[in-house]
Amino acid sequence: MFPCSRIRRYLKGCTFQQRIGMGAPIYQAAVLEYLTAEILELAGNAARDNKRSRITPRHILLAVANDEELNKLLRNVTIPSGGVMPHIHQELLKRKNDRSAIPTKAPVRKVKNAGVKKIQAPKKKPVAPTKKASAPAKAAPTKKAESTPENASPAKKVQSTEEITAPAKKAPTAPKEAASTTVVSEKTLFLGQKLSVVQGSITDVQCDAIVHPTNATFSTAGEVGGALLTQGGEALKKSIIALHESHGDLDYATALIGDAPNLQAKNIVHVHSPIWGKGNPEEDLETVVKNALTLADEKNLTAIAFPSIGCGNSGAKKGSKHFPKSVAAQTILKAISNYFVTVMASSLKQIYFVMSEMESLGVYTMEMARLESSA
Repeated sequence: MFPCSRIRRYLKGCTFQQRIGMGAPIYQAAVLEYLTAEILELAGNAARDNKRSRITPRHILLAVANDEELNKLLRNVTIPSGGVMPHIHQELLKRKNDRSAIPTKAPVRKVKNAGVKKIQAPKKKPVAPTKKASAPAKAAPTKKAESTPENASPAKKVQSTEEITAPAKKAPTAPKEAASTTVVSEKTLFLGQKLSVVQGSITDVQCDAIVHPTNATFSTAGEVGGALLTQGGEALKKSIIALHESHGDLDYATALIGDAPNLQAKNIVHVHSPIWGKGNPEEDLETVVKNALTLADEKNLTAIAFPSIGCGNSGAKKGSKHFPKSVAAQTILKAISNYFVTVMASSLKQIYFVMSEMESLGVYTMEMARLESSA
């Protein structure tokens, strides 16, 4: 209840103006009623996302912090028992177990060329001959230098190292491939995670992990699996086979992370895609999405690319039904939003939804706009 007479009395008592217009308390009551209804709606959405039936001060704080206008209006207001919004530096989220496995490979390559360091001492004397010797470097004398390291001169040894390190800079071709993708729409969640709908191939997106919808046997017969094998080649195929042999069959509606050789992404998250009409498909799809995000957080990844899970061929049996595109988009977006609300601290900062069909792009763009209006 917002009685205009009481609001007028409060205005006369708390302001220095001698006269209060007749429309001032009416306008003030309308503003208060609108703000209260807006905060209650957003707080109710936060309580529903947290699976709570009662609105708490924490939900009110989340409602105010999620909305840009409310956060700007009430930035100096303290909500009792509301807690604080987390602000954790990325360095604190890194785990030593995941990072320790990466640098172990780099020193091994340096040890192979350790003999060059012993020859770097007389580098000052043969400075001139090294430049002259760089001309015949195209004749590939690297094999001779490696076969006779004792009889070779210091200039030739330095020349061989330059030939080995030079092509390393020309190897990555990611920027050219990334140019084939187009961002259709974007949205930022309240904790800073960005959702992007991208048109193109999922193998061209620069990210840390790619979600691969498959079946229990890690089949690559689907659309995403075929695109991954086209770029990954035999190395990726052997990696998937080795993962299947070591882990066994993938349980229904579960996820498993593996390596991604010859791909821009570091890892592949294999998910057993649920089937429409089997059990509770929407709940299973939410579980699959949350499992994929959990594995990405365990690896401290920052960007992950999702296809439209459940809508395409994932190697399932013939005759199995696919998810309706609108239902799949609603379920996946809802699962991602609920995950970040419950986790509150995540290393993920970028979520891509990659597809090539115009119909799927339109569905995800529309559902993301609805998520923005209801969040």
